[in-house]
Amino acid sequence: MTSTIATTRSIHLAARPGGFPELTDFRTVDHPMPAPAAGQVLIRNLFMSIDPGSLMQIGAFPGIPLPPFEIGETLSGDAIGEVIESGDPAVPEGAVVLHRLGWREHALADAGTVRVVDPDAYPSPSGYLGFGLVAYVGLTVAAELRRGDTVFVSSAAGATGSLAGQIARLLGAGRVVGSVGSTRKAAHIIEELGYDAAVDYHDDPFVDRLRAATPDGVDVYFDNVGGAQLRAAIEVMNPGGRIALCGALARQRAGGEPDGGPGDLLAVIGKRLTLRGFSTIDHFDLAPEFGRKLREWTAAGNIVRTETVVDGLENAPRALLDTVRGRYTGKVVVRLAR
Repeated sequence: MTSTIATTRSIHLAARPGGFPELTDFRTVDHPMPAPAAGQVLIRNLFMSIDPGSLMQIGAFPGIPLPPFEIGETLSGDAIGEVIESGDPAVPEGAVVLHRLGWREHALADAGTVRVVDPDAYPSPSGYLGFGLVAYVGLTVAAELRRGDTVFVSSAAGATGSLAGQIARLLGAGRVVGSVGSTRKAAHIIEELGYDAAVDYHDDPFVDRLRAATPDGVDVYFDNVGGAQLRAAIEVMNPGGRIALCGALARQRAGGEPDGGPGDLLAVIGKRLTLRGFSTIDHFDLAPEFGRKLREWTAAGNIVRTETVVDGLENAPRALLDTVRGRYTGKVVVRLAR
């Protein structure tokens, strides 16, 4: 199928925010439709992922594992789309592909950088944009989850946390507790996701609420937030506990300001705790293993996939900011085409 659309749109970084971004830091840009050369493909994006971690690239936070976005350039992130023009027979027109050129309606990509996927594997192609591999790597590699462990997950109703709790249970956790920001989300993770208990992070003192929800202590903490929740978890952790450091929502919500980190590390020493940062970039070899398990769990009805869909590329910046503010449940994606 040959494109007849003369122009397409993308989202550019208009300015480097001095704190939490504003919508004026983003710009929707119209530009000519690109044409693929030999070895390239033109993709009509169907869905793009909203990843809270991209706020660190937008703000150029120091020490992150990905390069910052440059002012004036198109943002990027995971997306899935249909090939509408191809310069490589290995990726034909009509193929559905997963790639890293989100934040645009159409993507021109080298054929070797995209992955052809089965469009019928999920009820919607957006299913490929889930963060299940992140949760799996964090629990199995970073936290070395053991059968019977008590697991605490922060941001438990979010894209990663909603899966981390369920996967922890399926891997043999004895008790799973999550932190959330509202009574609605607390009900969601207990009634729909199978968490044993929920703790609202607005309730002070949070450490006392967490201790009450985990009377036998915490063996594994899957940390999506940092800050006060990380410090509370360290207080409640059992000796030999393991902490998987996945995200930094507290710092992202503060516009990049340092959040105080884990605080006094004497308890880490005394309890012989392990704090391990990780990235799936280092563990893509586990993707086939996780894919098999996910298909089995899904077929057995053991995984609930929660998704929020926002329509329109122009609404992607607001969706990102609202995701970091905690206004959505589950994985957030932007639908770019129907």
